[in-house]
Amino acid sequence: MRSARFRRTRRASAVTLVLALTLTALAACGTSSSGNGSAGSEGGGSSDPAAPLDPKTKVTLTIDCMPPAAKAAELKEWKEDVAEFNKTYPHVTIEGRSTPGQCLEPPRFTAMLKAKSQPDVFYTYFTDLPQVLDNDGAADITAYVNDRSVPALGDIDPNVLGSLKQDGKLYGLPTSNYTMGLLINRKLFQQAGLDPDAPPRTWEAVRAAARRIADLGEGIAGFGEYSAGNTGGWHFTAQMYSVGGEVVDAGGRKAAFNNDLGTEVAENLHAMRWQDDSMGKTQLLKWGDLQKQIATDKLGMFLAAPDDIAYMVQQLGAKYENFGMGPIPGERNTLAGGNNYMVKKGISGDRIKAAIAWLNFKNLTVGKGQFDWARTKADRLPVGIPQPNFWLNASKTEDDASRIEHATMPVANFKTFMDNPVAGKAEPPKAQEIYKILDNVMSGILTNEDADIDKLLATAEAQVNQILADR
Repeated sequence: MRSARFRRTRRASAVTLVLALTLTALAACGTSSSGNGSAGSEGGGSSDPAAPLDPKTKVTLTIDCMPPAAKAAELKEWKEDVAEFNKTYPHVTIEGRSTPGQCLEPPRFTAMLKAKSQPDVFYTYFTDLPQVLDNDGAADITAYVNDRSVPALGDIDPNVLGSLKQDGKLYGLPTSNYTMGLLINRKLFQQAGLDPDAPPRTWEAVRAAARRIADLGEGIAGFGEYSAGNTGGWHFTAQMYSVGGEVVDAGGRKAAFNNDLGTEVAENLHAMRWQDDSMGKTQLLKWGDLQKQIATDKLGMFLAAPDDIAYMVQQLGAKYENFGMGPIPGERNTLAGGNNYMVKKGISGDRIKAAIAWLNFKNLTVGKGQFDWARTKADRLPVGIPQPNFWLNASKTEDDASRIEHATMPVANFKTFMDNPVAGKAEPPKAQEIYKILDNVMSGILTNEDADIDKLLATAEAQVNQILADR
């Protein structure tokens, strides 16, 4: 789930006028690409899928989610990357498709899959793989992806790549990933006599810090939580993971939260809300509400991913130096997710190779494309937020150093988060449907002092079991 994703796995409503804009260095090649995967005037490639794209190959690629005109800096960088890519592959025509507002708005995405009208290279969230495969929408790119076509392949977190696999087959390549942590307001921590460089690492410490921050008065809440718009269930899941729990069993067929750990999570939140009065009076909050509260110094901390900070600075006028992050309290596991591109099933082998070459250049090469942090800084876009960060080994060392060198924010504020990574867990199957049910648990806890926690969990368990039975 995410912001203008909600960036990660929840798609917010938006206008869905799709515009096609051709960006190419050599349109005179005469190549064409139809929506049904016809080859046009392709040629020049090798028939061996493991061989990288031959620079002489002539193809046209349609690519989803080109930045809209409203994102001028991002669109500038896209055009620059197309031009740079065409220096190596002059006969690959990139046709970017731009969608004002939210690129992956649910009705558009679902309709696109059912109509087989997705671009050759289309954008998805990690949790979309089952839906895409159910609609026979993505090509198996396993044979095309290797250390020749993607030289840094061995340095990509295998857990991230694992989210794009089914039955051992690879169906996508990542563009970004995230893990959830504890986002704090450093100013309020200091005012409450707390160390902003040492965010709470346990839920007991969160509760104690929340009381101290709430004691500042003036309507300030110490800790905030969602309980509406599927976001309450999303965060209940994150808290379950943090204490070592599950929401769905390993087989994906039964709910797994109506137990001692689920009760522990629920009772802790209920106590913070009603015994401590450290969560504020206003509840039934959804994504965007907590960001506004913490950006205006009315909230001490909440669970979030690092890019929420960029959103608050760019959209809400906050200052980078006012925020910090630590790992998710409990630190057993943390909710993880991200975004990727898949390749349309049925397109030619040459176009699949061109897609891999483009994604490697744009999204999977340290120092280039989205990881060109010097350019990002020059274009006045955020640098220093620890995501996307799916790199390992030498790639991680190089990328981390570049982020620090070109940072536009105090990266030391994220040190506790970065130095204490927590293993990420993917969202459950039928995530949005489950989150909607678990919203009722969260809203019951946070709006009713006399909430029957056992009944809330039991009712939610029965409803989730019904959803999972229908898979």
